[in-house]
Amino acid sequence: INLRGYSRNLRKEIKSKSKYYFYDNGIRNAIISNFNPLNLRDDIGKLWENFLVVERIKKQTYQPIFSNNYFWRTWEQKEIDFVEERDGKLFAYEFKYSPKKKERKPKEFLDTYPDSEFSIITPDNYLDFIT
Repeated sequence: INLRGYSRNLRKEIKSKSKYYFYDNGIRNAIISNFNPLNLRDDIGKLWENFLVVERIKKQTYQPIFSNNYFWRTWEQKEIDFVEERDGKLFAYEFKYSPKKKERKPKEFLDTYPDSEFSIITPDNYLDFIT
């Protein structure tokens, strides 16, 4: 899956880059030759993000939820993992596997797109996001 950067042509936003996701995390693990248990890995956040993006896109297909999907990033390295543009509105999602990490609302994104909604997806609430 290829996600493009979301931008309304603001100079501070990156739109020319892409993020790629695998339908099967096992393929990703094979490419990087890493089948270690989660407690021995340093890429749990990337695995979690890949899983959620792919499962959300499956949900969009099955339900159906008609949306354009993006990520959002600025040149200052501010980032939103997944942005859905649907029904004339933006829905921004940040994916956090570790509950220890405190995530603040992305002020720059919410200031730029004040009518958008923002949610943090964790292992505690992910089922609502993908089912």
